[in-house]
Amino acid sequence: MSYSYTLSETESFTVTHARHMGAKVAADLKRMQRLYGNPSDTKIAEFESEIIEFLKKGYLGTVTYGYRRDDNWIEPTLRYTARDLSGAAANDDDPGKVRPGANITGASFYSYMTYSATYDALSDTDREAFRKNLPFTRGGAPEPGISGYLNVDRTYSSGGRALDRATVRSW
Repeated sequence: MSYSYTLSETESFTVTHARHMGAKVAADLKRMQRLYGNPSDTKIAEFESEIIEFLKKGYLGTVTYGYRRDDNWIEPTLRYTARDLSGAAANDDDPGKVRPGANITGASFYSYMTYSATYDALSDTDREAFRKNLPFTRGGAPEPGISGYLNVDRTYSSGGRALDRATVRSW
C-alpha cells in the first residue's frame, strides 16, 4: 500500500503585511533619532508611508537611511533590501539594536532608494500614477559609497516577503 501527501500553501501579500514591516523600519528610525537627532518625527512618518507603498506593490529594491560624509555612508546607516521568500521561511526579528556612539561630526542625514525590476518595467504613465500616492518625491542622484562594510543583522518578514537589514560598520 502506498500513500501520497500534497501540501499546498498560498499567501497573499497585503497592506497589513506591508504595514507590519514598515512599522519595524519606523522603529529603527526612531531609535536612530533618539541616538543621533535625525530623522524628525515627520520624516519618519513619511519614510514609513513611502516604504509601505513600495512594499505593497513589490516595487522596492533597496532603501538606505543614515549618515553620509564625503559622499560615503558611515555608521550609523541602515540599508533594507526587499526580497520575495518564494515559499521559504525567514526570521521576523524585533527592530532595534542601532549602535550608539558613532562619530557623525561633519555628516548629514540622507536617504537613498533603488527600485525593483517590477517597478523598472512599468510604463512612464504607471510610474507617474504610482508616485502620486507617495508622501514626497525623490530626485535622481548617484548612490553614495560605503565607508566601511555592510553587516546583515536583522530580517523583517511577513506575507511571504522579507526586508533584510544591513548596518554600516566601520573598519
